[in-house]
This record gives sequence, structure tokens and C-alpha cells, in this order.
Amino acid sequence: MVKTKGYDVAVVGGGPAGMIAAYHAARAGRRVLLIDRMRPPGQKIPLSGGGRCNILPLQPVEPGAYVSDSSVNIVKKILLSWPLAEVRAFLSGPFGLKLIDKRKTGKVFPLFGGGEEVRNHMLAVVRQRGIEVRTGSTVVDIEPSQRRSVVLENGDSIVAEQVILATGGMSYPKTGSDGTGFEIARRLGHTVIDPYPALVSLRGGSPAHHSLSGLSIPVTLSVGGGKSRLRVHGDFLFTHHGYSGPAVLNIAHVAARAADADEPPTIEVAWSDKTQQEWEELLAPGGKTVRGVLKEVLPDRLVDLLLDELSLSEARTATLNRNDRTRLIAALTHYALPWRRAGGWNEAEVTGGGVALSEVEPRTMRSRIVPQIYFCGEILDAFGPIGGTNFLWAFVTGKLAGKGLASN
Repeated sequence: MVKTKGYDVAVVGGGPAGMIAAYHAARAGRRVLLIDRMRPPGQKIPLSGGGRCNILPLQPVEPGAYVSDSSVNIVKKILLSWPLAEVRAFLSGPFGLKLIDKRKTGKVFPLFGGGEEVRNHMLAVVRQRGIEVRTGSTVVDIEPSQRRSVVLENGDSIVAEQVILATGGMSYPKTGSDGTGFEIARRLGHTVIDPYPALVSLRGGSPAHHSLSGLSIPVTLSVGGGKSRLRVHGDFLFTHHGYSGPAVLNIAHVAARAADADEPPTIEVAWSDKTQQEWEELLAPGGKTVRGVLKEVLPDRLVDLLLDELSLSEARTATLNRNDRTRLIAALTHYALPWRRAGGWNEAEVTGGGVALSEVEPRTMRSRIVPQIYFCGEILDAFGPIGGTNFLWAFVTGKLAGKGLASN
């Protein structure tokens, strides 16, 4: 075993959280080593936003929009420590990223290029800070001694006074996220909420549903009941294998976590913003066909599918009986989506689950269990909805970890 020279800080993981953590630790005067198994690091960044890299939300996001098994108050403390406006000012100021607003979608993108350019720029800034970057090195363990030993796959070890774990989760494993960080955290004594794919598409539907591939429509999706009922509004996309689009991605984690449940939850679709009463008024007896009424509100192909499923293709509003009217309005406002399963890790945009936030100090991201260990980014048990919120989480927790260890 070879021990290399010592460092003040070893940051394990070169994604956005790891790079921001390394930057702030170095800015505070620490000797920093950034370690990543991939060449180059940060390989998930070019995949974000379909390659365009949706780097931030345009408007602040409520902490309650983040999904975590931990208290929303902890999530709130973390996010409010570095407000969105200040994060943006930092990225476009000291960090030198040029950004542009997309007001229609509520997202922020780089002005020039996409994810690859963002990754390359961030890496260049990190190196300009004097941070040593070591790639092609897989960390397999951290020895809980007074001076942390970061153990590599080849048997070598690196001595560091403090360690930041920014290893990511398990989504897009080809980018280097294979869950190793979770195993290290468990061995250090941390509770890890079982990981599950999040922001992922759903599989299911009949051949008739698959024939609508490419059709996108704004909908409201609902799952669960009572106070735990989750409702999301956004675009819904039919695919060759099931369903996608922002609305589906933002609710699919419920399906992913229920994969082993005896009774998986029903996901209901309201195909428009019209209420049950409004549909009853539109479908009141008259001279129109049911098909004609629905096509004034919904896409033709979706109307044809719904009426075929209900055997109401030839129905007229004047002759629609009470039972058929009830079935039709239920299909328009509470349609049971025939999903079978959530997509897997290869297509999940983020990881749900992770290191329990209750075991991390929210002001510094310092472990409450093992001194000198810090966490940031996707390894933590929290993720946000589509729209740049997970980059925001990475940047905020990265800064807290980098500055936190310097203050300690």
C-alpha cells in the first residue's frame, strides 16, 4: 500500500456538488484534492436538461417541493442558507458562468453551449483555484482514524484531515454513480434510506396507448390519499413504452418506491383543468356528439382512445345515459393510469433516498456520527422536482460542506 502526501481536504466525487465544495474549501485556504473515478469528472453534467443543462430554477422553489424522508425543516434550513438569487450571483460572478432565463419554462440555462461546456468551465475554475484533480481513481473506503485515510481500489491510500463525500447516488451508473458512497456511509455508521430511482418515466399501457407516442398534453396527476396525497401539474407525454414528461417524472418516485408493494398505488389523471361539474355542463343533452364536445378541449387522438376504451365512440350528448355519463366524466377527471413499473437507474435523472439528513449538521453538512466527515449533493436524502432544483441542491450543500469544514 502506498500513502501519498497529505491534504487538508479530500473531496470524493467530481460532480457539481463536489466541485463547488472543493472550490469553497480551497478559497478558505485549504489544500484540496478532488478525486473522481471517471475521466473527466462531472460526467453527469453534460446529460442534464437533454444536454442543454438546466442549471437553476428561475424562481425560488418551496422546500416542501423536495422529497425526503427527513424533516422538511431540515431541508428548509439547508436551502435558505444560500438563497437562489445569491447562488445565481455567485455562478455568474466569481464562478464566471454566463446564464440566460427561459421564462416560458421557468428554467435557467447557460448562455453559450450546454452541459459539456458547463462541466469544462467548472473544472477549469476548480483547477485555477489550485485544487489538485485526480481522475481514474475509485475510492472504496474511508478509514475512521484521526487523520482520515481515503482508500483507493488499487490499495493505495490518501491521507486527508477532512473528507467530503460527494459521490452522487445511483442514477446514470455509466457516469460513475454506482452507490459506492452509500456503502461507505453505512460502514461509517450512517443511516442510508434505501435508494430508489426518481425523476424517471413510467412503463405500462396498452398498444393503443403506445400508438399515441409523441403526444404531449398538460394534465394533473394524483396519487395517494388524505394529507399524503401528491398532486402535480405539468406536461404528460405518451411514449412507445409508457409515459413521461415533467408531470410523470415528478410523481414517478412514488411508483418506484412501491415496486415491491402488494398493492401499488393508483395514479390518476385529470386530462384537463376542467372540473367534474364543468364537464357535466359541457356534456349536457343537446345536438352535439360526445366526440365533438371532447375534441373542443382535448387532442383528437386522445379523445378517440378514451371513447374507444369506454365503447362510446358513437355516443351523442342527447342519448348519453346516466351510467355512461358517469363513466365518461370519471375517465376525464380521475383516469387510472395503467402503469406497471418505474424506469430503472439507467434513465432516472436523480436518486431518491440516501444519507439521512438528521445525521448531518445542516449549517455545515458535517457528520453527526464521524467527526471530520462531510456530505453534499445527491448522496443526501433529498431531491427536487424537474427544473434545475437538483443543481441548486448540489450547489448549496457543496458550499455548506466546503465552508463548513473550513470553519471547523
